[in-house]
Amino acid sequence: MSRTGETARSTDTARGGPRRTVPTLEEVAARAGVGRGTASRVINGSPRVSARTRAAVEQAVADLGYIPNRAARALAAGSADAVALVLPEPGAGLPADPYFADLVRGVGSGLADSGLQLQLTLLRGPEEGRRCADQLAARRVDGVLLVSLHDDDPLPGLIAELGVPAVLTGRRPVGLPLTCVDSDETGGARAALGHLLARGRGTVAVIAGPPGTDAARRFLDGCRQALGSAPDAALVESAALTESGGRRAMRALLDRRPGLDAVLAASDAAAAGALQVLRARGSRVPADVAVAGFDDSAVARHTDPPLTTVRHPTEAVGRTMAAVLLSRIQDPAAPAGPRIVLPTELIVRESS
Repeated sequence: MSRTGETARSTDTARGGPRRTVPTLEEVAARAGVGRGTASRVINGSPRVSARTRAAVEQAVADLGYIPNRAARALAAGSADAVALVLPEPGAGLPADPYFADLVRGVGSGLADSGLQLQLTLLRGPEEGRRCADQLAARRVDGVLLVSLHDDDPLPGLIAELGVPAVLTGRRPVGLPLTCVDSDETGGARAALGHLLARGRGTVAVIAGPPGTDAARRFLDGCRQALGSAPDAALVESAALTESGGRRAMRALLDRRPGLDAVLAASDAAAAGALQVLRARGSRVPADVAVAGFDDSAVARHTDPPLTTVRHPTEAVGRTMAAVLLSRIQDPAAPAGPRIVLPTELIVRESS
């Protein structure tokens, strides 16, 4: 039985009164003589239906007493009327990260007209992971958005097993029916590092994200494609993509390769941290060392000098994830669609 009322369900009244049946969307469609998708479009106000079809569906809704309002159906059919945005990354600085702030803004925009509440879940350790799993098993949310998963994260498998509608960023785990939405991280890294090489830089260091994530892997793939071979291991440092992470990574890279003449960081925040260390060590940017970031967040426009960066369509990714999830909630039995990849864009500023 689906949680969105696809099959008829009987419910008790609050005081143990007579049982009543909640009409389903299939019953509305059958009575109106149309398909389920057509009935759904009418109920959701889509203009892509004829006046005759709209009238038939509206009459069926009235005859059956179907409740199209999501909040009312939540009470009648037991749905949670909520979506969880799960960020399985440790670190207290995560909510302030420009990338995640933009992503949450995009998701919120995508859900704005749905009536669904957005629950933000930060998984900083095993205990929070267990609580999240309990929430999913108890069906306290109607769908899940998963962001920045590690390769060994058990959540996708659990979600698939429970049949909870879900959308994630990054690569779809093998064998799991989950839809993925992301930006072209590989193409963006390739363009940024290619730009630094085209400016005559010969020793380009890379600050990548935490290992074991699809985003870090795709970023390094783009770097490899621009170089034509794997980057020199001494010129690659994995770090938290924050200012403090960028500072630590930049110090480590300079200690190993003091003659480096360019840095590409996988976030603007990390690039800003790298700029601070370069300035403290007397390097001029870009005369001595060129610097590029990733995201085109507000950070990139307010560093000194302003950062060359890759525009990451983060809000659009969030909106698209929300739209796909709403579709999955409406029709959980539909097969997962292909991976959706949104384009990135190189933005050249004074730092390179």
